[in-house]
Amino acid sequence: MSRAMQCQSCLPRGSWAQLPWSLAGSRGTRSVSVCAAAVPGGAGRCFLRKILRTSSISLPRGCVHYQGDSQESSAQPSPSRHGQSQLRNVAFSGAIKKHQKSLSAWFSHQPNEERQFGPSFSLDAVHVDPVIRESSLEEILKPSPDLTIQNQLQQPCRKVISLHNLFDVDACGRQVKNVVLYGTVGTGKSTLIKKMVVDWCHGRLPRFQLVIPFSCEDLSHSHAHVSLRRLITKKYQHLRDVVPVLEASNLRVLFILNGLERLNLDFRLAGTELCCDPSEPVPPSAIVVNLLRKYLLPEASIIVTTRPSAVRRIPGKYVGRYAEICGFSDTNLQKLYFQMRLSQPGCSGEESQDRRSAEQENLVEMLSRNLERHNQITAACFLPSYCWLVCTTLHFLYFTRTVPPSQTLTGIYTSFLRLNFSGEVLDSSDPTHISMMKYVAKTVGKLAYEGVMSRKTCFSEEDLRQCFEVEMKTESELNLLEVFRSDVFRFFLSPCVQPGKEHTFVFTIPAMQEYLAALYVVLGEKKTLAQRVGKELSEVLGKVSEDVAVVVNIVSKVLPLRFLPVLFNLLKIFPRYFSRVGGKDRDTIAHTMAEELFKEEDYYNDDVLDQINSSILGVEGPMRHPDEAPDDEVFELFPIFMGGILSRRNRAILEQLGCSIKNLAAFEIAKAMKKTVIRKGRRGLPPSELMDYLFFLHEFQNERFTAEAIRSLRAVNLSSVKMTPLKCSVLASVMSTTCHEVEELNLTSCNLDSGSLRTLFPVLLRCKALHLQLNSLGSDACKEIRDLLLHDKCAVSSLRLANNPVGEQGARYLAEALAGNRSLTQLSLLHTALGDPGAEAIAQHLAQNQHLQELNLGYNSLTDAAALRVVEVAKRHETLDKVHLYFNDISEDGKRALDSLRMDRDGVRALVFLTAGTDVSDYWSHILNVVQRNLPFWDRERVRQHLALLLQDLESSRSQTANPWRKAKFLRVESEVKKMLGKLQDGSL
Repeated sequence: MSRAMQCQSCLPRGSWAQLPWSLAGSRGTRSVSVCAAAVPGGAGRCFLRKILRTSSISLPRGCVHYQGDSQESSAQPSPSRHGQSQLRNVAFSGAIKKHQKSLSAWFSHQPNEERQFGPSFSLDAVHVDPVIRESSLEEILKPSPDLTIQNQLQQPCRKVISLHNLFDVDACGRQVKNVVLYGTVGTGKSTLIKKMVVDWCHGRLPRFQLVIPFSCEDLSHSHAHVSLRRLITKKYQHLRDVVPVLEASNLRVLFILNGLERLNLDFRLAGTELCCDPSEPVPPSAIVVNLLRKYLLPEASIIVTTRPSAVRRIPGKYVGRYAEICGFSDTNLQKLYFQMRLSQPGCSGEESQDRRSAEQENLVEMLSRNLERHNQITAACFLPSYCWLVCTTLHFLYFTRTVPPSQTLTGIYTSFLRLNFSGEVLDSSDPTHISMMKYVAKTVGKLAYEGVMSRKTCFSEEDLRQCFEVEMKTESELNLLEVFRSDVFRFFLSPCVQPGKEHTFVFTIPAMQEYLAALYVVLGEKKTLAQRVGKELSEVLGKVSEDVAVVVNIVSKVLPLRFLPVLFNLLKIFPRYFSRVGGKDRDTIAHTMAEELFKEEDYYNDDVLDQINSSILGVEGPMRHPDEAPDDEVFELFPIFMGGILSRRNRAILEQLGCSIKNLAAFEIAKAMKKTVIRKGRRGLPPSELMDYLFFLHEFQNERFTAEAIRSLRAVNLSSVKMTPLKCSVLASVMSTTCHEVEELNLTSCNLDSGSLRTLFPVLLRCKALHLQLNSLGSDACKEIRDLLLHDKCAVSSLRLANNPVGEQGARYLAEALAGNRSLTQLSLLHTALGDPGAEAIAQHLAQNQHLQELNLGYNSLTDAAALRVVEVAKRHETLDKVHLYFNDISEDGKRALDSLRMDRDGVRALVFLTAGTDVSDYWSHILNVVQRNLPFWDRERVRQHLALLLQDLESSRSQTANPWRKAKFLRVESEVKKMLGKLQDGSL
């Protein structure tokens, strides 16, 4: 069948469409009926199309009749046909509404990574349109620039155009039908298309009556011939009644072709033949080519999204407008995006509305201030994808109350790469079909690893050439590099904005350097030349060994060549030997992980979670002077990412990205790590480094390995680590892998609250010594502690709550706990604002306790009556033998009364002053040490007054004794008190 005859089959034979047709954009024109004779070869129809494209009047296509060579004009359709047209319009309207509903449900569906932002999160609520700039073919076809800082800096966006105006007439007044929307990876092409479809579904895109989106990735996987009608109805069943008359109707149709770089299009007539019949089966790529040629459905509008390297695959004559997505080039767009993302209801979990709103507003304010400083994060957030990563990371750091097993920082970065690359090949026209992520791991990963090893984050153009261009040997490799530079380079690397480093590049997000370095190592890309050659030779010998075995067996039966089997066996030794040598790579990876995890020079840095927080929100305070020497670069996330990448979930995602890590390799690395990581983890680590170690175990997601590592930790010291809800969840998750008792858990000055205690409840139950000083724990927290101490599995024997605002109500909760607890032997309530009511509450319930041995109520503003009441109860207690009452408001009469009680029965020691009658108290050094340790947290004036009273008491007691030995002891203690008073007045203490 000739091409001309095929054109005649575009409408069903014997049927005449009577749908009204009006040219888009025509105003105030009346309908005109046109009759045309059908010319053999379809010339008449082509002539009619020419008239439709050039005429400014409305042409009711339904009035065109083909009856041989006759010509008939009908100004008014018959009543019966008019009724059929109305019925058909109603059917079409219903079908399109169903199509809209289906599309809205599909395109509004959010991936799992988006559900963390709360149940009310939706694309409609938080979308911010990136800047779109009108471009031209001349700009696109410019020679690819070198990797220089000048070419990488953002140029101010000119000719800005909105998404809804892409199909407006061009500068010459011609109606635009085909639009190519291009942008590098991460600029938001797919999200923009999703928003466009959702807008149409909700009536916010009235220009088009029907939108039909296609994924070029899906089309590239289909190799069977298919017609356009079948292609549409197969994907959108609701349109099965609309498709047969799609060409004959006046519907304003928009085809969306997302990801054109996935298709290899050939616009040559010899490569792709012409086709104007929507019912003719052809390859999917031929459908796309003919749609763009306007040979198939010429009145349809088409928008194509693609990466810059694939723009030139479409000849310029078929494109009405080029538009480039420029991302968030305006800082105000970045702020708006963060405001909308981080302020979603339900974003911060189950908290009070006021507290949640205040925390969200504070977070957005800190982020906005950091953006205004024009730091590196401003350059990073030029890409909407990195804005998403920043929001997701902040949500992980601030709003995580419980950590699901699958929620890890490594998982966030891996999912981020999946959302942006999703298994894409770098160049679909390249025969190797190497995945984009695999190429990035081999090239950018090498640069990242070398930077980590040399402790640098800034890279010169020479560094880039060494990593990207030195090993380029073939035309294919150079082509891949060219595609990478135009499409992907700026996703990972951007110009440095620090003064004095303008001619260097840094990783767009600092943590991405450590992630890619970890991926480079875990994938085994870090090999010497001998290892690479040996691996390739081993694979070749392994493939031919079976064929050689068959040949040798045949030849050995015919000829008496006994040396051939021997030679063959020797040949098979090499692959087996190399597999053993290859196993050494696993040991090397494990050794690298252990060495980087326990670097002594990083011992006293902030923990990695605080480092990430500072890199995003900045550091409050004066900015560093440009001439000031910078701090050494820290890469403590590198080994943590190595462990996280080995988790099963992340390996599964990386497999989808073309980066395969076998189960055996992960098992052997974990096995090798036990020799080094667990052994080094047993030694005493500083608190921040111990937190990093626990976070590493959480990221590793290997329960057996974690259990063995945690079982070796008998004491956990996290003092002064800011225990955010996330860190508490990590600690609880990691410690839950075992059920052994913990000798000591030190959480002094960790910013704990009642929510933190609830999260850590299973861990606290198993701790013998529990340090909770300096945490601002009030009555709500004491209620949680009461439940902890009353639990039948509570193992806490020593509890320190010093310097917390416990108050009277908190004391009542603790008193209830004392009455029913069976494990506690030491309780410190030093400086907890108990007052007399709080001490009285404890005294009332103390008699019901049978295990407490030591009680510290010092510095609680207790008067004589409350102190005497406590000591009287202590005298009747079976096990309590020491009560601390120093630095309280006890008078001389109260002191004498306490001394008389002490003399009535030995065994109950009340530590009130530095003296005991006419002698020095045995606990004078203990009391002074307590004062010195807590002085930074106490009222200095009140401490000075108490020290003055202690000094007067010492002098008075010294004057009452004639024993020279005792006088010497008094003088020694007096000198210590005077020395402390002097330092206190000078401000040196």
